Amino acid sequence: MRNQPRKDPNKRPISPRKRRWLIITLVIVLAVGGILYSLADRYLIRHVQVVVADENTAKAATGNTNDSTSTSTAATENATSDDWNYSSDDMKVNIEKVQTGSGSDQITYYVADVQLTDASSLRTALADNSFGTNITENTSEIAAANNAIFAINGDYYGFRDDGVIIRNGTLYRDSPTRDALALFNDGMMKTYNENEISSSELLAEGATNTLSFGPILIQDGEIVSDFSSVKIDNNFGNRSIQDANPRTGIGMIAPNHYVFVVVDGRQDDSRGMTLAELADVMKGLGATEAYNLDGGGSSTMYFMGRVVNNPLGRNQERGVSDILYLTEGQGS
Repeated sequence: MRNQPRKDPNKRPISPRKRRWLIITLVIVLAVGGILYSLADRYLIRHVQVVVADENTAKAATGNTNDSTSTSTAATENATSDDWNYSSDDMKVNIEKVQTGSGSDQITYYVADVQLTDASSLRTALADNSFGTNITENTSEIAAANNAIFAINGDYYGFRDDGVIIRNGTLYRDSPTRDALALFNDGMMKTYNENEISSSELLAEGATNTLSFGPILIQDGEIVSDFSSVKIDNNFGNRSIQDANPRTGIGMIAPNHYVFVVVDGRQDDSRGMTLAELADVMKGLGATEAYNLDGGGSSTMYFMGRVVNNPLGRNQERGVSDILYLTEGQGS
C-alpha cells in the first residue's frame, strides 16, 4: 500500500462558520473597492473625450497673418488699461469692487461692466484644451493660455455628464436637462430650458456658446420669483446652493453689453450672497437676462494677468473645467 500523507495534528480544519465570515469579508472588500473605484472614476480620474485645437499655437505654427490677426494687433496697440479698466477700439471693461453691510453681514463682490463692438471677443475655453470629465486647471491658467484680458469661471461642465454644451460654435454634449444660457453671434444672450429648444435650433439661430448650470436669475427683464427648489444635478456630495455662498453670474444689459459679477464668501469680510440677492444685484445693474454660474470655491475673476477677488477666502484658486473670457481680434 502506498503511504498516505499524514495529517498535521496541529492544523485544524476551517470551520463552516469561519469560512462563511471569510467569504463575507472578501465580498465586502471587493464591494467597497468597486464603489471607491467607481467614485474615483466618476469624480477624480480624467476622461478626455475631445482634444480642442489650440488656436494660438496653430497661428504661431502656420505664421497666420490674416485680417483678424492684423486687427488684433492694431486693437491692442490702441488699448489703454490700468488695474480696473481696459479700453480699445473693440471693447471697454470697467471693474468695481463693492462692499455692503458690516460685521458678519458684510458682502464683498466685484462687478465688471463690459461693452463690445464684436460679439466674437467673448469666448469660452476649456481646461487643458480638452473636453471631458475631471479635467481642471485654475481660471487664471486657462485665461493666460488664451491671452485673455478678462475671465471668469464657467459652469464646470466637467463635473456632470449631462446638459447641452456648445463651445465656440461646436456642440460637444447634447443631453437636455435643465435651464441654461445661450450666447449668440449678434451679442444677444438668452436664458432657456434645454428640453424646450434643441441644440440644432440654437446653432441655426447663431448660438456660439451655451452654459448649463443655473438657475436663471432674470428672464425677459424680470427676476425669477422662486429660488427655493433649485436643483442643478444629482452628483454625490452636492450641497445646497440656496444659502449665502460665493457666486459667479453673467447678465446682459443689451446686445454686446454685459455685466459679470463675482461674489466672495465663506470668509470674515464677506458672507456670500443668496440667489435672490444676486438676482437683485443683477436687476440693479440693468440686466434684462441674468444667469447663475458655478460658485463656491470656483468663483474667480481674472483681469490683466491677476486674480481680482479672493477665491476660497485665502487667495487660492480651485481648478475648474472651463472659463468665459474676453480677448481681442477673434472676428472672422
